[in-house]
Amino acid sequence: MRILADDLEGAEIRALLHQHMAHMLANSPKDSCHFLDLSGLRQPNVHFWSIWDRAALAGMGALKIHDAHLGEIKSMRTADGFLRRGVAAQMLAHIIGFARGAGLSRLALETGSGAAFDAAHALYLRFGFAYGPPFADYVDDPFSRFMTLEL
Repeated sequence: MRILADDLEGAEIRALLHQHMAHMLANSPKDSCHFLDLSGLRQPNVHFWSIWDRAALAGMGALKIHDAHLGEIKSMRTADGFLRRGVAAQMLAHIIGFARGAGLSRLALETGSGAAFDAAHALYLRFGFAYGPPFADYVDDPFSRFMTLEL
């Protein structure tokens, strides 16, 4: 598999992004969903990657840089046909490596709290993330879980 910086122009990546947003909205109230839409992912402080298995889109992930110290993981999603094949772990390792290379000292993320997010929680815990309080502009929300990793 290969990970590429993505310009969000391809039909496959747009379809996966829409699937990601629909999944978030199906599993959390709208006011508790904090995904970035296409315009949000195109901001200069956001880096976005896709992961490919030959010509097939396997997943995506993004890093939003808040300041010189804090980065936030956004839009992590594995395509349905690639679940449980290590795609998310490869993307997460890539994002962590990029963040370290950029000199960030902490990565954080917000994700959902229900059973639909259990696999994501397990992945982040396996990589050393720990549950913590809200960060940046987030507030406590029963539908959100906040996790951080010191780099």
